[in-house]
Amino acid sequence: MAPLPDYRPQQMSLGPLEAEILNIVWELSSVTVKDVHDRILADPNRELAYTSVTTVLRRLTEKGWLACNKQGKAFYWQPLLTKQQAEVIKAHDQLQRFLAVGNPDVIAAFADSLDQAASDQIEAIAKRIQAAREARGEK
Repeated sequence: MAPLPDYRPQQMSLGPLEAEILNIVWELSSVTVKDVHDRILADPNRELAYTSVTTVLRRLTEKGWLACNKQGKAFYWQPLLTKQQAEVIKAHDQLQRFLAVGNPDVIAAFADSLDQAASDQIEAIAKRIQAAREARGEK
């Protein structure tokens, strides 16, 4: 996985429609309102006003997820982070909240409840942490 990016959005929380539209922007890399609107309406069971797409794109820009540039008469939105960078930031935030519990007994109880696959993942993570410490000259 990639390192923790230097840039992070001002607001991490996203509503369901915001997340859906952000995924479309990641897929297409640069979009107009029409691009997003057409993609959503490609599902015959969906209805969404063009103005709602505009509102969500603006909101994602205000939250720091997208940049908007005017080219001619059209506005184009591009992501400020890759999907992978966003996943790294979210995972980091979740880990920090988990570690903030601070009670070793609670964390140990959690570790005791893991299945073998999850335990193997935790062990692999611990090995990577140890390798990183050794590379920095720590014990």
